[in-house]
Amino acid sequence: MTLAVTPATQVDRSAGVTAPAGFRAAGVIAGIKPAGTPDLTVVVNDGPHDVAAGVFTTNKVKAAPVLWSQQVLTAGKLKAVVLNSGGANACTGPEGFQDTHKTAEKLAEVLSIGAVEVGVCSTGLIGERLPMDAVLSGIDKAVAALADGPEAGLNAATAVMTTDNVPKQAALKHSDGWSIGGFAKGAGMCAPNMATMLSVITTDAVLDQPHLDHALRNAVGKTFNRLDVDGGTSTNDTVLLLSSGASGVTVGPDEFEAALTTLAADLVKQLQADAEGVTKHVSITVQNAATEAEALAAAKIVAEDNLCKTAFFASDPNWGRIAMAVGNAPTAFDPALLDITLNGAPICIAGGKGVDRSEADISGLEIDVVIDLHAGPASATVLTTDLSHAYVEENSAYSS
Repeated sequence: MTLAVTPATQVDRSAGVTAPAGFRAAGVIAGIKPAGTPDLTVVVNDGPHDVAAGVFTTNKVKAAPVLWSQQVLTAGKLKAVVLNSGGANACTGPEGFQDTHKTAEKLAEVLSIGAVEVGVCSTGLIGERLPMDAVLSGIDKAVAALADGPEAGLNAATAVMTTDNVPKQAALKHSDGWSIGGFAKGAGMCAPNMATMLSVITTDAVLDQPHLDHALRNAVGKTFNRLDVDGGTSTNDTVLLLSSGASGVTVGPDEFEAALTTLAADLVKQLQADAEGVTKHVSITVQNAATEAEALAAAKIVAEDNLCKTAFFASDPNWGRIAMAVGNAPTAFDPALLDITLNGAPICIAGGKGVDRSEADISGLEIDVVIDLHAGPASATVLTTDLSHAYVEENSAYSS
């Protein structure tokens, strides 16, 4: 099911987590980052409901806040989330988990709630302990700044940024009187197999927890999991969905999932557009595969292949690299039937040369790759970017 886009359901990027009723947020400078830029966000659900769901990284090396948030979400409730940038708190051992626990306890104390009602997220350099004095004092500062207006939502989206250039947020107001909004961050180490980097999404719709959880998992599978910047699934990837029920409007599961998918897809497009070193926005569609899983696997192989990505960067319609990558995918097809189209030009037909390469113009920002396997009825699309000089330079100097 897709959501009918009308003037009342248009995604609005000027609003975010505070667009739905019942939510306040803040983003402040806590002093976690040496640069003195915003680095701590708090989102509070004022209810009346506190239903929540989360999806987390599948990486075996999970950051302390991921382990904490997974534990507290077994109850299906959250009243607040605290997020920091400037440090991942990953690979920090028992001490790192204690730091996460202290973070949750601090926010719980200030808000007069339980620590088990607080989600925690972190992002930044792996392997270093967080400066806890800055984190704890930053929570006091953030709670004092909590507000429900659009500026507060934008501040919240800004304080989670690491190598992002711009904050990423979106909101959708449904004509039936309920809303959904959220922010996301992520520019590199981005090949989610659950979600992407960090994202908090809020809604004032009334839903029970099983339906909220089901909608989130389905939406993540269709959106966040279809973004692949560099093949790196982070240790910290988290998407949290909180429902306040403040609109009083009970929403059907299918209708809610459609709206959530629309919102998440917009956040993913923003993540793609702001990926590290990006000069090309690449869409890779594999169609007529035997199964959707095989179509997705083939698309991801192309998305992650460095030879394909460098060709995209050079605006070089080198379809042989794409054919090579598809041939390495765990996907069944007859190579003698393989078709590849670049920006509408059928550059490979029936496993061989199609139109002249000069007819495939990929010199612009957008590159649309369509790979037809002629092996079945299924299709899947993955969004990716090119591999540029700027990407290499940025990531070679990340820890310094």
